[in-house]
Amino acid sequence: MVIPTLSEGPVTLRPVRLRDAKPLEHSLLDNRSWLRKWEATSPYAPTSFDTRASIRSLQANARAGHGLPFIIECDGELGGQLNVSSITYGSLSSATIGYWVAERFAGRGVTPTAVALATDYCFYQLGLHRMEICIRPENQASLRVVEKLGFRYEGLRRRYIHINGDWRDHFCFALVTEELGQGVLRRWLDGNVAPDAATVTSEDRAAAAFPLPVARDR
Repeated sequence: MVIPTLSEGPVTLRPVRLRDAKPLEHSLLDNRSWLRKWEATSPYAPTSFDTRASIRSLQANARAGHGLPFIIECDGELGGQLNVSSITYGSLSSATIGYWVAERFAGRGVTPTAVALATDYCFYQLGLHRMEICIRPENQASLRVVEKLGFRYEGLRRRYIHINGDWRDHFCFALVTEELGQGVLRRWLDGNVAPDAATVTSEDRAAAAFPLPVARDR
């Protein structure tokens, strides 16, 4: 799969390259305290910083047509990563978006711009029908991203992804093409996003405040 370069203002999405390994490693280490609580981990092995292996895996997934691994740049500086994963065509025609940005780029509109660029590309160039983002209930910065872009809240997923050493609950948000009269980026920049699309129900907020009990054999 060809990975495009997409830009809006100071924000650029470009394909990840092997030569990004060292800069990515430095950024991840520099932002350890900022990112650690949101970092995907494996329940079977300790977290490692083998960024070259990670990039190779992402590139192989892209060659198989299942992903789009991007570097996020702001004013030409490496600011983070965005990955479109689980790309599926046919009767499902969907994908999932995950991302991280360095702390010094937070609050500058970098993440919503990157997510909007990637979503529009998947809808209007790849022909996908549905895009999904899953976010931990505690991650207020990411929740603001889906609020800004008008991703619709779909529900609470219990112990959904292994994050920072344990299985964590996530709120699920999505968009389908029928909801858009214009692209995600244009809709946001023009101020046409519905103000309550990403509103999480009070029931789900209350449920997420308490961990799901884990059954123990007696």
